[in-house]
Amino acid sequence: MRFSIVIPARNEERWLGACLESIRVAAAPFPGLVETVVVINRCTDQTETVARSLGARTVEMGGKNLSKIRNAGAQVATGDILVTIDADSVMAPNTLSEIDRLLASGHYIGGGTWARLERMSLGIAMTYIPLLTLLVVWHGISAGLFWIRRADFESIGGFNETIVSAEDMDFAMRVKAFGRRHGKRFGTLWRAPITTSCRKFDHFGDWYLLRNAPRFLSMLGGHNEQLANHFFYDFPH
Repeated sequence: MRFSIVIPARNEERWLGACLESIRVAAAPFPGLVETVVVINRCTDQTETVARSLGARTVEMGGKNLSKIRNAGAQVATGDILVTIDADSVMAPNTLSEIDRLLASGHYIGGGTWARLERMSLGIAMTYIPLLTLLVVWHGISAGLFWIRRADFESIGGFNETIVSAEDMDFAMRVKAFGRRHGKRFGTLWRAPITTSCRKFDHFGDWYLLRNAPRFLSMLGGHNEQLANHFFYDFPH
């Protein structure tokens, strides 16, 4: 198997179908070489039924730790290249082709992508632009969707299970550092963005993160379980 796509999912029956369909389209250039693993996390809806009906493998992982949930999917995956994407996002048709191209060049250790939001407002823009600047300009990384060879994923220990939030930023920083030690760069799929939902803005409000900046910044430390539960794990899907 060339690619394994890992999707953490908690009550995602509304979103998962579109995500899996986008993977099916992106997988067209690699017939028989792409598998999808959906990690079922505390689901009370038809997420697992949707996943299985669309050809995905499923594995169950409880608890409130996205690193453990993502790692559980990676552990059962069989592909040489691991890709992670959230269930409320869709990948571009050329995503897997771009990943294949960049890794084949030998210049990249792995990387992320950039996200198009399904809608925009002033409040969302004032949140998204500083966050994008922090990731891309200040740290030289991106997130949204990650891609890396399995061997390198295992070498860095996968996602950091000691933190409950900001595991994506932590992972990207460790991928970048690992690549630097091996003479390779962290790549961004500028030609293949994901499109992601604005459901947290829809729920909390478009200005929520800016109005609660200190709370948001504390989540970047990765250890505030109360805020992580509020914003991620107990979030009403």
